[in-house]
Amino acid sequence: MRGTLLANRRGVQRFRQLAITAIKSSKIKLLLLCCIAFTILVVGTRASDFMGGTNYSDSVDQFPLPEKGYAIVMNTWKRYDLLKQSISHYSSCAGLKSIHIVWSEPNPPSDSLSKFLNHVVESKTKGLKKIKLSFDINKEDSLNNRFKEISGLKTDAVFSIDDDVIFPCSSVEFAFKVWQSAPDAMVGFVPRAHWVDKSQGKKDYYTYGGWWSVWWTGTYSMVLSKAAFFNKKYLRLYTNEMPASIKEFVTKNRNCEDIAMSFLVANATGAPPIWVKGKIHEIGSTGISSLGGHSEKRTGCLNRFVAEFGRMPLLPTTVKAVDSRIAWFW
Repeated sequence: MRGTLLANRRGVQRFRQLAITAIKSSKIKLLLLCCIAFTILVVGTRASDFMGGTNYSDSVDQFPLPEKGYAIVMNTWKRYDLLKQSISHYSSCAGLKSIHIVWSEPNPPSDSLSKFLNHVVESKTKGLKKIKLSFDINKEDSLNNRFKEISGLKTDAVFSIDDDVIFPCSSVEFAFKVWQSAPDAMVGFVPRAHWVDKSQGKKDYYTYGGWWSVWWTGTYSMVLSKAAFFNKKYLRLYTNEMPASIKEFVTKNRNCEDIAMSFLVANATGAPPIWVKGKIHEIGSTGISSLGGHSEKRTGCLNRFVAEFGRMPLLPTTVKAVDSRIAWFW
């Protein structure tokens, strides 16, 4: 009797041990299965992201991006040979999407000139892309015309250029990349400076400094619109919000529209422009900068615009963008 009870007790204990072992084994298996499932889920998600599994097409369709590339806005005046040479050169630049010729002459462009320029553009592109060329006709002869708002402009980037200056396409494309990194700034090849002139006995009297001032000090506060990138929104601001007195002054004196645009951009951004290194080829023989008293007139413009704006918005800087791939010295 006692032996039977002992045997039964041992059987119960053995059964309990087997049951506990089985339960522990099940928990371990369940835990392993959960870990494996979690790992598969994480790896699958990472792989989907890496392979571009997330679909952003709906949001892109709702907010279409502007066309990549840039538009050239070229100012010209009765220098048809220079215009032909410039259009021929820039038409081969890779990022160019459209050309807008600012035309302020009393007579419209001739059919022969228009036909020639369109033929040049088509021959340079060789069918790989289609560049739109148009004449923006203005009734009034004014330097303000170069900053008139352009309807239907598809690119955010505008490359403002005179018809008598040539830059290699590689330099233009590099400047465009610099502008893309700071799309609210003016990015250009021709720097100029200003400083407080204490010799005049006025603490807020400013003097305009040309290229040699920039070369000597390494400091600048403007890049001229004769060769500069800026956002197309500044054409709208110049057209609609630039003080009428400044535009009237520019028209009357045939000078300083580039300083006015520098004021406008600096006033809007609170930041200096960006100077890009580039080799300029001037194919024109003369310009207003070669006339006597040019610096004095520009100084007058500075102080006139400061009075209109109520402050000096231009900010000096020493930053210079250089393409490190072609730089010999650092």
